[in-house]
Amino acid sequence: MNRRGEQLWFWLLAGPALAGFVLFSLWPMLDSLWLSLCQYDVVSAPRFIGLRNYAYLLKSDPAFWASVKVTLVFTAVQLPLSLAAALGVALLLNQPVGGRGWWRAVYFLPSILPQAASVAVFVYIFQADGGLLNRLLALAGVAGPAWVSSPAWALPVVILISLWSFGYPMVIFLGGLQGVPRELHEAAHIDGAGAWARFRHITLPQISPVIFFNLVMGVIGALKVFDLAYAFGAAQGLTPGGPARATLFYGLNLYQQAFAYFHMGLASAMAWLLFAVILLITWLNFRLGRRWVHYGD
Repeated sequence: MNRRGEQLWFWLLAGPALAGFVLFSLWPMLDSLWLSLCQYDVVSAPRFIGLRNYAYLLKSDPAFWASVKVTLVFTAVQLPLSLAAALGVALLLNQPVGGRGWWRAVYFLPSILPQAASVAVFVYIFQADGGLLNRLLALAGVAGPAWVSSPAWALPVVILISLWSFGYPMVIFLGGLQGVPRELHEAAHIDGAGAWARFRHITLPQISPVIFFNLVMGVIGALKVFDLAYAFGAAQGLTPGGPARATLFYGLNLYQQAFAYFHMGLASAMAWLLFAVILLITWLNFRLGRRWVHYGD
Protein backbone atom coordinates (compact mmCIF):
# COMPACT_ATOMS: atom_id res chain seq x y z
CA MET A 1 0.00 0.00 0.00
CA ASN A 2 1.41 3.41 -0.99
CA ARG A 3 1.76 6.36 1.38
CA ARG A 4 -1.39 8.07 0.07
CA GLY A 5 -3.45 4.96 0.77
CA GLU A 6 -2.04 4.67 4.29
CA GLN A 7 -2.98 8.27 5.01
CA LEU A 8 -6.49 7.67 3.67
CA TRP A 9 -7.00 4.65 5.94
CA PHE A 10 -5.58 6.59 8.89
CA TRP A 11 -8.09 9.40 8.51
CA LEU A 12 -10.95 6.99 7.86
CA LEU A 13 -10.19 5.25 11.16
CA ALA A 14 -8.98 8.16 13.25
CA GLY A 15 -11.26 10.86 11.84
CA PRO A 16 -14.47 9.86 13.69
CA ALA A 17 -12.57 9.43 16.96
CA LEU A 18 -10.90 12.83 16.56
CA ALA A 19 -14.22 14.47 15.69
CA GLY A 20 -15.84 12.89 18.72
CA PHE A 21 -13.02 14.13 20.95
CA VAL A 22 -13.35 17.69 19.62
CA LEU A 23 -17.16 17.76 19.88
CA PHE A 24 -17.66 15.98 23.19
CA SER A 25 -14.44 16.70 25.13
CA LEU A 26 -12.32 19.57 23.81
CA TRP A 27 -15.16 21.95 22.92
CA PRO A 28 -17.01 21.55 26.28
CA MET A 29 -13.71 22.09 28.12
CA LEU A 30 -12.96 25.30 26.23
CA ASP A 31 -16.54 26.45 26.68
CA SER A 32 -16.33 25.86 30.44
CA LEU A 33 -13.08 27.86 30.50
CA TRP A 34 -14.93 30.76 28.89
CA LEU A 35 -17.84 30.41 31.31
CA SER A 36 -15.43 30.48 34.25
CA LEU A 37 -14.67 34.07 33.24
CA CYS A 38 -18.37 34.98 33.06
CA GLN A 39 -21.37 35.50 35.27
CA TYR A 40 -23.89 32.99 33.97
CA ASP A 41 -27.12 31.72 35.52
CA VAL A 42 -28.50 29.74 32.51
CA VAL A 43 -31.45 32.14 32.11
CA SER A 44 -29.54 35.18 30.89
CA ALA A 45 -26.61 35.32 28.49
CA PRO A 46 -23.08 34.97 29.90
CA ARG A 47 -21.54 38.29 30.99
CA PHE A 48 -17.76 38.56 30.98
CA ILE A 49 -16.35 39.47 34.41
CA GLY A 50 -12.73 38.36 34.10
CA LEU A 51 -11.20 36.62 37.11
CA ARG A 52 -13.87 37.65 39.61
CA ASN A 53 -15.22 34.10 39.98
CA TYR A 54 -11.76 32.85 40.95
CA ALA A 55 -11.24 35.78 43.33
CA TYR A 56 -14.59 35.17 45.00
CA LEU A 57 -13.86 31.48 45.47
CA LEU A 58 -10.42 32.03 46.95
CA LYS A 59 -11.27 35.03 49.13
CA SER A 60 -15.00 35.24 49.93
CA ASP A 61 -16.91 31.99 49.35
CA PRO A 62 -17.64 30.47 52.79
CA ALA A 63 -18.17 26.96 51.39
CA PHE A 64 -15.12 26.77 49.13
CA TRP A 65 -12.37 26.28 51.72
CA ALA A 66 -14.65 24.09 53.85
CA SER A 67 -15.06 21.72 50.89
CA VAL A 68 -11.32 21.84 50.17
CA LYS A 69 -10.56 20.85 53.77
CA VAL A 70 -13.04 17.95 53.74
CA THR A 71 -11.64 16.66 50.44
CA LEU A 72 -8.00 16.90 51.55
CA VAL A 73 -8.69 15.16 54.89
CA PHE A 74 -10.57 12.42 53.06
CA THR A 75 -7.71 11.97 50.58
CA ALA A 76 -4.99 11.93 53.26
CA VAL A 77 -6.80 9.31 55.38
CA GLN A 78 -8.73 7.21 52.89
CA LEU A 79 -6.08 6.73 50.21
CA PRO A 80 -3.39 5.00 52.37
CA LEU A 81 -6.02 2.82 54.05
CA SER A 82 -7.59 1.87 50.72
CA LEU A 83 -4.26 1.01 49.09
CA ALA A 84 -3.14 -0.99 52.13
CA ALA A 85 -6.42 -2.95 52.16
CA ALA A 86 -6.24 -3.60 48.41
CA LEU A 87 -2.61 -4.76 48.58
CA GLY A 88 -3.23 -6.93 51.66
CA VAL A 89 -6.20 -8.70 50.07
CA ALA A 90 -4.30 -9.07 46.77
CA LEU A 91 -1.43 -10.76 48.65
CA LEU A 92 -3.90 -13.20 50.21
CA LEU A 93 -5.62 -13.91 46.90
CA ASN A 94 -2.28 -14.55 45.24
CA GLN A 95 -1.58 -17.53 47.49
CA PRO A 96 -1.85 -21.04 45.97
CA VAL A 97 -5.09 -22.08 47.68
CA GLY A 98 -8.24 -23.70 46.38
CA GLY A 99 -11.16 -21.55 45.24
CA ARG A 100 -9.07 -18.49 44.47
CA GLY A 101 -11.30 -17.48 41.56
CA TRP A 102 -14.38 -17.56 43.77
CA TRP A 103 -12.74 -15.49 46.51
CA ARG A 104 -11.49 -12.95 43.98
CA ALA A 105 -15.04 -12.52 42.69
CA VAL A 106 -16.36 -12.09 46.25
CA TYR A 107 -13.86 -9.36 47.10
CA PHE A 108 -14.37 -7.57 43.79
CA LEU A 109 -18.19 -7.66 43.93
CA PRO A 110 -18.65 -4.58 46.23
CA SER A 111 -16.85 -2.41 43.65
CA ILE A 112 -19.52 -3.02 41.02
CA LEU A 113 -22.50 -2.54 43.32
CA PRO A 114 -24.38 0.78 43.01
CA GLN A 115 -22.87 3.34 45.38
CA ALA A 116 -26.29 4.48 46.57
CA ALA A 117 -27.26 0.96 47.63
CA SER A 118 -24.03 0.43 49.59
CA VAL A 119 -24.35 3.81 51.31
CA ALA A 120 -27.98 3.12 52.28
CA VAL A 121 -26.96 -0.13 53.97
CA PHE A 122 -24.11 1.47 55.87
CA VAL A 123 -26.24 4.43 56.95
CA TYR A 124 -28.71 1.96 58.44
CA ILE A 125 -25.86 0.24 60.29
CA PHE A 126 -24.57 3.54 61.70
CA GLN A 127 -27.92 5.14 62.57
CA ALA A 128 -27.97 6.63 66.08
CA ASP A 129 -31.43 5.29 66.96
CA GLY A 130 -31.99 1.65 66.07
CA GLY A 131 -28.84 1.26 64.01
CA LEU A 132 -27.21 -2.17 63.99
CA LEU A 133 -23.88 -0.94 65.39
CA ASN A 134 -25.38 1.00 68.28
CA ARG A 135 -27.61 -1.95 69.13
CA LEU A 136 -24.56 -4.19 69.36
CA LEU A 137 -22.80 -1.59 71.50
CA ALA A 138 -25.84 -1.36 73.75
CA LEU A 139 -25.62 -5.10 74.40
CA ALA A 140 -22.12 -4.46 75.73
CA GLY A 141 -23.35 -1.59 77.88
CA VAL A 142 -21.83 1.11 75.64
CA ALA A 143 -23.83 4.09 74.41
CA GLY A 144 -22.91 4.64 70.78
CA PRO A 145 -22.65 8.19 69.37
CA ALA A 146 -24.82 9.69 66.65
CA TRP A 147 -22.51 8.42 63.91
CA VAL A 148 -24.08 9.76 60.72
CA SER A 149 -25.69 12.92 62.13
CA SER A 150 -22.68 14.11 64.13
CA PRO A 151 -20.29 16.61 62.49
CA ALA A 152 -17.42 14.91 64.35
CA TRP A 153 -18.25 11.37 63.16
CA ALA A 154 -19.84 11.88 59.72
CA LEU A 155 -16.60 12.16 57.73
CA PRO A 156 -14.94 9.14 59.45
CA VAL A 157 -18.06 7.13 58.61
CA VAL A 158 -17.86 8.22 54.95
CA ILE A 159 -14.19 7.21 54.89
CA LEU A 160 -15.09 3.82 56.34
CA ILE A 161 -17.85 3.34 53.76
CA SER A 162 -15.44 4.21 50.94
CA LEU A 163 -13.06 1.42 52.03
CA TRP A 164 -15.75 -1.09 51.12
CA SER A 165 -14.95 -0.67 47.42
CA PHE A 166 -11.27 -1.48 46.89
CA GLY A 167 -11.82 -4.02 44.13
CA TYR A 168 -10.25 -2.13 41.23
CA PRO A 169 -6.87 -1.39 42.86
CA MET A 170 -6.94 -4.92 44.29
CA VAL A 171 -7.23 -6.43 40.80
CA ILE A 172 -4.38 -4.23 39.55
CA PHE A 173 -2.22 -5.22 42.53
CA LEU A 174 -3.05 -8.86 41.86
CA GLY A 175 -1.92 -8.54 38.25
CA GLY A 176 1.35 -6.98 39.42
CA LEU A 177 1.94 -9.71 41.99
CA GLN A 178 1.45 -12.42 39.40
CA GLY A 179 4.21 -10.81 37.35
CA VAL A 180 6.81 -11.13 40.14
CA PRO A 181 9.25 -13.94 39.19
CA ARG A 182 8.75 -16.86 41.56
CA GLU A 183 12.43 -17.77 41.17
CA LEU A 184 13.44 -14.64 43.11
CA HIS A 185 11.34 -15.68 46.10
CA GLU A 186 12.64 -19.24 45.95
CA ALA A 187 16.28 -18.08 45.83
CA ALA A 188 15.72 -15.66 48.73
CA HIS A 189 13.99 -18.40 50.74
CA ILE A 190 16.95 -20.74 50.20
CA ASP A 191 19.25 -17.96 51.41
CA GLY A 192 17.25 -17.75 54.64
CA ALA A 193 15.17 -14.63 53.97
CA GLY A 194 11.89 -14.55 55.88
CA ALA A 195 8.47 -13.61 54.54
CA TRP A 196 8.77 -9.94 55.53
CA ALA A 197 12.26 -9.63 54.02
CA ARG A 198 11.09 -11.18 50.75
CA PHE A 199 8.09 -8.85 50.66
CA ARG A 200 10.18 -5.77 51.39
CA HIS A 201 13.16 -6.46 49.13
CA ILE A 202 11.56 -8.42 46.28
CA THR A 203 7.80 -7.92 46.07
CA LEU A 204 7.62 -4.19 46.75
CA PRO A 205 10.34 -3.17 44.27
CA GLN A 206 8.88 -5.44 41.59
CA ILE A 207 5.35 -4.04 41.93
CA SER A 208 6.40 -0.40 42.48
CA PRO A 209 5.02 0.68 39.04
CA VAL A 210 1.66 -0.84 40.02
CA ILE A 211 1.74 0.92 43.40
CA PHE A 212 2.56 4.18 41.66
CA PHE A 213 -0.31 3.75 39.18
CA ASN A 214 -2.81 3.00 41.94
CA LEU A 215 -1.51 5.96 43.94
CA VAL A 216 -1.98 8.41 41.07
CA MET A 217 -5.44 7.07 40.20
CA GLY A 218 -6.40 7.00 43.88
CA VAL A 219 -5.45 10.65 44.38
CA ILE A 220 -7.45 11.70 41.32
CA GLY A 221 -10.46 9.64 42.42
CA ALA A 222 -10.37 10.95 46.00
CA LEU A 223 -10.23 14.57 44.84
CA LYS A 224 -13.28 14.00 42.61
CA VAL A 225 -15.54 12.23 45.13
CA PHE A 226 -19.18 13.09 44.51
CA ASP A 227 -21.61 10.17 44.42
CA LEU A 228 -20.56 8.82 47.82
CA ALA A 229 -21.10 12.19 49.54
CA TYR A 230 -24.38 12.86 47.72
CA ALA A 231 -25.80 9.44 48.55
CA PHE A 232 -24.69 9.79 52.19
CA GLY A 233 -26.76 12.95 52.64
CA ALA A 234 -29.72 11.70 50.58
CA ALA A 235 -29.96 8.44 52.56
CA GLN A 236 -30.57 10.45 55.73
CA GLY A 237 -32.78 13.12 54.22
CA LEU A 238 -30.13 15.74 54.95
CA THR A 239 -28.95 18.61 52.82
CA PRO A 240 -26.06 17.32 50.68
CA GLY A 241 -22.83 17.98 52.52
CA GLY A 242 -24.37 17.80 55.98
CA PRO A 243 -24.31 17.68 58.85
CA ALA A 244 -22.80 21.18 59.23
CA ARG A 245 -20.75 20.81 56.00
CA ALA A 246 -18.87 17.88 57.53
CA THR A 247 -19.22 15.92 54.27
CA LEU A 248 -19.23 18.83 51.81
CA PHE A 249 -16.72 17.44 49.35
CA TYR A 250 -15.33 19.65 46.60
CA GLY A 251 -17.17 17.77 43.86
CA LEU A 252 -20.44 18.01 45.78
CA ASN A 253 -19.93 21.73 46.34
CA LEU A 254 -19.28 22.17 42.61
CA TYR A 255 -22.48 20.26 41.80
CA GLN A 256 -24.53 22.43 44.14
CA GLN A 257 -23.14 25.64 42.68
CA ALA A 258 -24.03 24.48 39.16
CA PHE A 259 -27.34 22.64 39.54
CA ALA A 260 -28.81 23.86 42.83
CA TYR A 261 -27.91 27.56 42.65
CA PHE A 262 -27.31 27.79 38.86
CA HIS A 263 -24.02 29.63 39.33
CA MET A 264 -22.59 28.11 36.18
CA GLY A 265 -19.69 30.53 35.92
CA LEU A 266 -18.66 29.90 39.51
CA ALA A 267 -18.97 26.13 39.04
CA SER A 268 -16.84 26.29 35.89
CA ALA A 269 -14.16 28.19 37.80
CA MET A 270 -14.25 25.50 40.51
CA ALA A 271 -13.88 22.81 37.85
CA TRP A 272 -10.81 24.50 36.37
CA LEU A 273 -9.23 24.98 39.78
CA LEU A 274 -9.73 21.27 40.43
CA PHE A 275 -8.25 20.44 37.03
CA ALA A 276 -5.19 22.57 37.79
CA VAL A 277 -4.69 20.94 41.20
CA ILE A 278 -5.03 17.41 39.79
CA LEU A 279 -2.60 18.28 37.00
CA LEU A 280 -0.09 19.66 39.51
CA ILE A 281 -0.38 16.69 41.89
CA THR A 282 -0.05 14.20 39.02
CA TRP A 283 3.07 16.01 37.77
CA LEU A 284 4.57 15.97 41.28
CA ASN A 285 3.77 12.26 41.61
CA PHE A 286 5.59 11.51 38.37
CA ARG A 287 8.56 13.64 39.39
CA LEU A 288 8.85 11.99 42.80
CA GLY A 289 7.99 8.55 41.45
CA ARG A 290 11.11 8.41 39.31
CA ARG A 291 13.18 8.06 42.49
CA TRP A 292 11.59 4.88 43.79
CA VAL A 293 9.64 3.20 40.97
CA HIS A 294 11.46 0.11 39.71
CA TYR A 295 10.84 -0.59 36.02
CA GLY A 296 13.16 -3.54 35.68
CA ASP A 297 16.19 -3.85 33.47
